[in-house]
This record gives sequence, C-alpha cells and structure tokens, in this order.
Amino acid sequence: MSEAPAAGALHHVDVTVADFRRSKEFYAAVMPLMGFTRLPKEFGAVAWRGASILAIQPAKPEEKDRAHSRYAPGLHHLAFRAPSRAAVDALHVELVKLGVTILDPPATYPYTEGYYAVFFADPDGMKLEYVYSPAL
Repeated sequence: MSEAPAAGALHHVDVTVADFRRSKEFYAAVMPLMGFTRLPKEFGAVAWRGASILAIQPAKPEEKDRAHSRYAPGLHHLAFRAPSRAAVDALHVELVKLGVTILDPPATYPYTEGYYAVFFADPDGMKLEYVYSPAL
C-alpha cells in the first residue's frame, strides 16, 4: 500500500480557456518543457501531471469573450517550480522559439533570496511563471 499524499499540497488546478484548441496546443508545447507529462484521459478537459496536476477546460460559450484579469477576484498567476536557474534560462529560450509572449525575461527578483524567474502569458493572457527559488 502506498503512503498517503502529504497534506498542504495542491492536488490540481483547473484553468478555463477561451479557445480550447489553441490553448491545448500551447500547453501541450509548454508543459513538457517544465517536466509535466500529459495524462491520458480526457473528460472535457486536458491535464498534465508534475508534482501536481494542471488541467485546462473550455469556457462556456457565453463566457469565452471575457478577458482574463489577474487583478479581478480569482487567479492572479500560476508559478511553476524550476530545478535551477539554468532551467529557467532554457525554458525562456524555448518559449521565444515557440513565439510565446514573454512578460518579463529571466531575472533575479527580490521576493526571497536567490529568486530567479521568467514570466510569460498563455493564449488568454494569463500570467505564468517559471521560478527557481532555493529559499522556498
């Protein structure tokens, strides 16, 4: 029998997207670059597993024209853990090759000691981050 999962960890996050096909292509290209693997089953959504699961699902037709605002109530951004600064730099190179919108290139940020991250946007403009943070 396997051990019970640790308490206090995220199991999964679902993100609703305006254009499911476009977002599916985006996440299919980006998630493996950060160490995630695609889960085989779909139930109206697509999911990738790393230490936790990220799934995307289509927005309701009457909602899909609403723009994402990280300053409205709801999700501000998603941050994915990187194993090293070099991994952050490598992802940045791949994102540029894929034509992904880079919000802030890799840099050191003052959040915690050694915090190094790249910020980029998904097709709906949701802010994503890939961060190496040895202090956290």
